[in-house]
Amino acid sequence: MAKTIIKIERLPHNKTLPEYKTAGASGMDLCAAIEEPVTLKPLERKLIPTGLKIELEPDFEVQIRPRSGMSIKHGITLINCIGTIDEDYRGEICVPIVNISNEEYTIQPQERIAQMVVAKVEKADFEVVEKVSETLRGEGGFGSTGK
Repeated sequence: MAKTIIKIERLPHNKTLPEYKTAGASGMDLCAAIEEPVTLKPLERKLIPTGLKIELEPDFEVQIRPRSGMSIKHGITLINCIGTIDEDYRGEICVPIVNISNEEYTIQPQERIAQMVVAKVEKADFEVVEKVSETLRGEGGFGSTGK
């Protein structure tokens, strides 16, 4: 399988490159590039730097996703659920974290805080039509197919 090449710049406060933790992992772990611990109170949100900048090939994106262990064990997730790094963004990757638990949580320097998934992007054009086609489901949404 051919691998996509991502150019990566380490900023001075970065100590850890993203890495796949297992051979079958889809996402690479991102670590907090902070010098001191950062405490999040319940419902508090903060932007946590990674100390990384990337350059993607055309028609690719990076998706920033929560770590499942942090979300279920500690109520720590991403504000926007999945963040998108576009191919033309060249700033530092920062992770918008929120504490949705009832207890404070402290992020430690170099702690794994999110994962990033590289994805191919399909560009689309729109065709304006008088009416879209019918389906059995129709306009049913928001739980209309069951629990």
